[in-house]
Amino acid sequence: GVMDSYDVASPEVSRRRGELFSRLGDEMGANPPYPASPGGREGLFGHADRGSSDDASGGNDPHSFWDKTFGAGVATGNGSKPPSALSPAPSDWSAKERATRGIPLDGGGYYDADRPVIRRGANSATNGASGRARRHLGFDARQSFGSKAANGEGFNPENLVDPTVLQEAVRQYNSSGGNTPNSRPDSGRVAPGLGSPNGPMPLGVNQNGGQHGHRRRASELSEQDYDRAQPGNHPPRGGGGMWDTMASQVSEFAPPGDPSPLSADMSRLGLRDPTDIAESLARDGPALSWKLDPMADNADPDSPPERQKEYIDEAEMDESTHGGSRYYGDDSQSLRAHDDEIATRKDQLWRLSSSYLVSDVPSIQRSLVQHVEYTLARRRYKFDRGSFYQATAHSVRDRLIERWTDTQQFYASRDGKRMYYLSLEFLVGRSMGNAVSNLGLRGAYAEALRQLGYDLEDIMSQEKEPALGNGGLGRLASCFLDTLATLNYPAWGYGIRYKYGMFEQRLVNGKQVEFPDYWLTYGNPWEVERLDVKYLVRLYGEVKTYEDEQTGETRFRWEGGEVVVAVAYDTPIPGYGTYNTNNMRLWSSKPSHEFDLASFNAGDYYGAVEAKERCESITSVLYPSDDTDSGKVLRLKQQFFFVSATLQDVLRRYKKRIVPGRTLKNLPEKVAIQLNDTHPSISIPELMRLLLDDEMLPWDEAWDITTRTFGYTNHTILPEALEKWQVPMMEELLPRHMQIIYEINHRFLQQVEDRWPGDNEKMRAMSIIEESTPKMVRMAHLAMVGSHVVNGVAEIHTRLVKSRLFPEFDQMFPGRIKNVTNGVTPRRWILQANPAMAGIFTSILGPGWVNDLRRLATLKPFAHDDTFQHSWNEAKRLNKERLALWVKANMGVDLMTNAIYDMQVKRIHEYKRQLLNVLGIVHRYAVIAGSTPEQRARMLPRVCVIAGKAAPGYEVAKKIIQLACAVSKAVNNDVRCAGILQVVFIPNFNVSLAELIIPASDVSQHISTAGMEASGTGNMKFVMNGGLIVGTADGANIEIARAVGEDNLFCFGATADEVAALRNTMKSRLPAGDERLQRSVRMIRSGVFGNPDDFSQLMDNIEPANDYYLIAHDFPGYLDALDMADAAYLHQPSWTARTIRAACSMWEFSSDRTIKEYAEKVWQMEPLPFKPPHHQDGGGGSMGGGGRRGSSFNGRGSRAGYDGGR
Repeated sequence: GVMDSYDVASPEVSRRRGELFSRLGDEMGANPPYPASPGGREGLFGHADRGSSDDASGGNDPHSFWDKTFGAGVATGNGSKPPSALSPAPSDWSAKERATRGIPLDGGGYYDADRPVIRRGANSATNGASGRARRHLGFDARQSFGSKAANGEGFNPENLVDPTVLQEAVRQYNSSGGNTPNSRPDSGRVAPGLGSPNGPMPLGVNQNGGQHGHRRRASELSEQDYDRAQPGNHPPRGGGGMWDTMASQVSEFAPPGDPSPLSADMSRLGLRDPTDIAESLARDGPALSWKLDPMADNADPDSPPERQKEYIDEAEMDESTHGGSRYYGDDSQSLRAHDDEIATRKDQLWRLSSSYLVSDVPSIQRSLVQHVEYTLARRRYKFDRGSFYQATAHSVRDRLIERWTDTQQFYASRDGKRMYYLSLEFLVGRSMGNAVSNLGLRGAYAEALRQLGYDLEDIMSQEKEPALGNGGLGRLASCFLDTLATLNYPAWGYGIRYKYGMFEQRLVNGKQVEFPDYWLTYGNPWEVERLDVKYLVRLYGEVKTYEDEQTGETRFRWEGGEVVVAVAYDTPIPGYGTYNTNNMRLWSSKPSHEFDLASFNAGDYYGAVEAKERCESITSVLYPSDDTDSGKVLRLKQQFFFVSATLQDVLRRYKKRIVPGRTLKNLPEKVAIQLNDTHPSISIPELMRLLLDDEMLPWDEAWDITTRTFGYTNHTILPEALEKWQVPMMEELLPRHMQIIYEINHRFLQQVEDRWPGDNEKMRAMSIIEESTPKMVRMAHLAMVGSHVVNGVAEIHTRLVKSRLFPEFDQMFPGRIKNVTNGVTPRRWILQANPAMAGIFTSILGPGWVNDLRRLATLKPFAHDDTFQHSWNEAKRLNKERLALWVKANMGVDLMTNAIYDMQVKRIHEYKRQLLNVLGIVHRYAVIAGSTPEQRARMLPRVCVIAGKAAPGYEVAKKIIQLACAVSKAVNNDVRCAGILQVVFIPNFNVSLAELIIPASDVSQHISTAGMEASGTGNMKFVMNGGLIVGTADGANIEIARAVGEDNLFCFGATADEVAALRNTMKSRLPAGDERLQRSVRMIRSGVFGNPDDFSQLMDNIEPANDYYLIAHDFPGYLDALDMADAAYLHQPSWTARTIRAACSMWEFSSDRTIKEYAEKVWQMEPLPFKPPHHQDGGGGSMGGGGRRGSSFNGRGSRAGYDGGR
């Protein structure tokens, strides 16, 4: 009757089970998954008190919560001893003393002082080769690692921290709406889907349904079961009771033909007792279900929480009834009757949907079938996976929208400051996995689908990844949106709804070929088309002057030209562990007149639709080629189109909230606008135009509002990325804006003249208008002048922005340029991408680490523990297996999994130096080919993975891809490299592939020429996932090295300060003398990898006189760094300890920290956490606000609250 483990074989792995068994059976027989802890009963991880210099508190971090957690004395940098739970138990301890400290009791039982149940150890062995292989290949292992050693001793992670402090943390976390490891057991459990990275199955069952539950059966836990689990109520050893009930539940879910779903090793799932739902949290996300807060004040544990009512805007209801004007009637009695009517209708409408959708399994199944039949109009008895994906997406979206709508109403009622993030890219990745995790519904949907014959992972794989971005810029923007919602900041993202992505990359004969990436073929169920939210955007035309009749001032009116309609498409962005759901609004271009009937009737059929096609082309393609003048015009149209629509939308929303005493002068107090790179910088003159020409404000007042509203993030100092537009082109396309830019520049240069009289060089360098032929508008200068804060994205980048890009501006505006180092969201890049590692963290620390990576620092003292290392290495091996399966299925290459995985995956560019990597692989190939069989037998096996797209017009980058593919073909077909070296170039790199590739890495290469990479975020993701870096002193590498220890980053190459001097002397330097590089070049030029003419330009570019990116200069140091990494990898215990310490030191690179810095340094805004009424302080009541009069009406009777989702 003891529940040990449970494995569910996914269809993918079931198909391969036979071949995997035969390949791994012998290995598994000799190497059980969890060897006994060498420390026996001596400590939590065996010899946990070995020396360690890591500071578990995170160094000088002012946030010292986990310092208190380890107040009992975990080993830290000050040399204090570990707590008693980590040390051998004195022989004179009583049984009670041993039990309360988590020491094994006689007979193998455990009593956890900070847990409400007694736990018994496993009493059966592994179930033969089949059971071992299932555990060995359980790709979804978030629950599978870290509970205890195979012998049931020595690994009791719940005792890692002081119980009193941990319980306080649990209380605080629970009070904030999140789940806790001590929640009651009716939240449901999750078992891993074998072969699936994110595919859980619920094991436990909610009594009457919940977000993780389904219909109660006779085998489910009862209240009596729960009571028997309380302290002092021991489970019966003779069978029956709660434990046997749970075992019967597991058996009920067992796959057909499985001889025994219960394995001896409970640690493979981490299911230590019914109240431990940490792993469920790691898989399912935070528990937002009312079932997980049954003791909340005034909360019915069997009902979903009520939706808010007090924040409903009655003025909006009034307008819908009376055509937009406040109805007062003839007397006070009529007014009271009218108000009573509104209040009654409000109450009636609220009651029709007064609670959130029920999310137990039967309710979800009904929702799925209803969407199949009513939304998709398909027969419920006959549908494919694509249809069921659409139905599942709509079902999840229903649950998103109710939180989304309530959040926006809450924001409006609170009237707090809002931030709007303007980005030309949002590389969001697939939405379904993120949505169900953040809603806490992954387990419920997995079970609902399983019972209908579908697998959640298979369903999620049907989603076409939105092609709304290209690389790091768009992925960073998406990480920020996730974090803004998670941290409860009122924020929206604004961008463009591209009809086609940049392109779909395919490899044809080893060359990149671009195909249209039409991601909207089957629609996008996650978006909401807002046909009622439209704005007119003017292009071309002319500017006329007129005299203001009231003031006599000269005013300007832009008229004529071409008018395009911007239509809004909204996508809810849910936060993790919160009800807050923010919005991403994307604009699609439509013609103001659909069809020219006169032209059609006259026989001009193409002319009849010409204007329509011209307008819709604005949002057709991400980054149209700017090699031609028409391409440049289209890019500028895109940028202006989306910022104009956005600013009109922002001003409309702000003006709706204007109350007595507030005017447009107060806009910066309620609105912050962040420009993600230079692309949206045209928004500065556009806001000025709206304030000057539409709102009739004087120049000085409009400029003050503008500069206090905008913040600008610079992402690069590369000249091609610092956009410049030809003045004649802008004068034709945006004539009014060119006038405003001239005036901005004129007034600014007057300030420069006042500061540096007669210094023409200063004025030339700082002028927004570049005096060239033709004249150019420097958009980065415009953003610098028009923003109150400009930030770089890494310390070295910010220093270069100050010293090289904007040195004069830094002198003129001291303090304006700040640093905010980039970060990535751990929800996407650990919890979802690496379920095996996430399971280790959650089983030890509980779910809180997901939103607070500082907690991982508490694991660093155990980096050398054998049991912990085994769990860590097992997780890494599973990730390699998962990637190898994908490569085999999609590329036909059988990758080794017992090798070091060396990866470089990012946009292909010369400064990122993928060519240096390929040359290093060629050198390695040459060494292997020239070695004897005995020498090759001693070589470290290596798998090299490269991925990334080259811009369609970037021929040099495309040649690098061609060379990489040619080298891959030669290496993989050379028998001398078998078992030693493999090379793959994975095509069409995107977010979903990154989630598959990154967790499998041992070494990742971030080897840009120093000073050219602003920050990089891939480096952060790789280290967070247990890999180490080979890299240059560039971007965030420098800060990562400081955080994880410089010995954990294999650094090489010229520094940023040395690069300029080396470039100045490259014409006079002697030819490169490194024989290894010369041999690699000779191999390429001699045709070893195909037609040498294809690669002659690449080889010419690394000659000493042409070596702008210092590839030849840095090549010897690069090989030395790789050798150091290889040597370190050979000492596996030391290597594993390095990766553990590095991964647990990355809290500074969470986007949570980044967004908090932006909020403090740039936006000056506070979070606004939204909770349903029964979660409010005081129980069941409203948090206030949203009153019928005070906050809902301004002095003129217009509404100032919620904008109806618009």
